[in-house]
Amino acid sequence: MESVRLDRWLWAARFFKTRALAVRAIDGGKVHLNGNRPKRSKTVRAGDGLTIRKGPFEYTIKVKAVAERRGSAAVARELYEESTDSIERRETMRAQLKAAPTPGYEGRGRPTKKDRRLLDRMKDRFGH
Repeated sequence: MESVRLDRWLWAARFFKTRALAVRAIDGGKVHLNGNRPKRSKTVRAGDGLTIRKGPFEYTIKVKAVAERRGSAAVARELYEESTDSIERRETMRAQLKAAPTPGYEGRGRPTKKDRRLLDRMKDRFGH
């Protein structure tokens, strides 16, 4: 097999739990193939470069092999090679998120619906 659909490859490489989540990320512009914003049916070949954004983290990888089926995590790890710069950026971001204060409610009594929505937005923004 020389090439496979992008959404299938992302699922097989275990970047997304389901193909539907992979499709949503591709359509939302979170995935770039060789610097361009692809469609979900675009084919991926060995040697292609991918940039994948998941939450606050960004992965910059090079495709080493293609697979249509999802295997174990060890097998999935053999499908791509992540750049050292990408690993360092993710570790820096992880340390920053860990050091960031957790948002909390400091008012009196139970938070209002508006306060809860604000807290939820803050949690989503910081990846908690």
